[in-house]
Amino acid sequence: MRVSSTDLLQRYQRWRRVAEPGFWIALTLMQASVNSSLAWLDLQRAGIDTAFWEVAVWEWSSNLVLLALVPVLVLAERYRPLHLVFQRQNLRWHLAASVVYSLVHVAAMVALRKIAYWSQDSDYDFGDWWRELPYEYMKDVRAYFLVLLAVGFYRLLLMRWQGEATLLGEPDEGPPVEPVQQPERFLVRKLGKDFLLPALEIEWIQAWGNYVNLHVRGHDYPLRSTMAAIEHRLDGKRFVRVHRSYIVNLDFVQSIVPLESGDARASLSTGGEVPVSRRYRDALKSTC
Repeated sequence: MRVSSTDLLQRYQRWRRVAEPGFWIALTLMQASVNSSLAWLDLQRAGIDTAFWEVAVWEWSSNLVLLALVPVLVLAERYRPLHLVFQRQNLRWHLAASVVYSLVHVAAMVALRKIAYWSQDSDYDFGDWWRELPYEYMKDVRAYFLVLLAVGFYRLLLMRWQGEATLLGEPDEGPPVEPVQQPERFLVRKLGKDFLLPALEIEWIQAWGNYVNLHVRGHDYPLRSTMAAIEHRLDGKRFVRVHRSYIVNLDFVQSIVPLESGDARASLSTGGEVPVSRRYRDALKSTC
């Protein structure tokens, strides 16, 4: 029996919480196993007598820490989407974050190796920290951005699978049945079918390159538009700009939590959270 794209999407959504971490776990297991074997064989070919367990400890300690850091990178990609990385401000943010990422990775990796060596009545020496840290950072910054690319590409594919939104245009004949400048509904094409998405159900809108994402009940529907253009098309009493990359529906805002940086975080009644920059924080408070 042929399975439709809609059925596949529904099945995947049920298993998504297992599939996403499962992918990273499987990738880590495969990478650590293959790298351990290859590294040990290279040492043997070079005439360096090293026990296999030592090589395995080196590879597994590094990969397990990287695996534990994947959720942090997923959050970083959501907070600063990769398509904005190459803007100066966000590039600086991600480069600074990659330094912290590398320091955490190295510190945790060395700690695991020392514990493993101690269990074998041996001692692990990381070497000269000032010489090794730059080398480790060169590898970590590559891993940092590769994970961001993978997460961003996956999110884009998932959005395309879930559906794409368009603005309702002027009818070919007769007057429009509802306002076109401030639409009450968006037309969403999802897996070959069209349906109307009420504007009031949009929780927040996020910039995404040449698109903006309409977030509704856990789903993101990409709409080809800029933030400035969509902001002018929405009801200003209900939809408020809270960040250069976010517009939020005030009907869903439950609380505003200030942060030490001067920015804030808007918690929504649906359980989601939206960043609020200090530039827009006071304006948001005055409207709530």
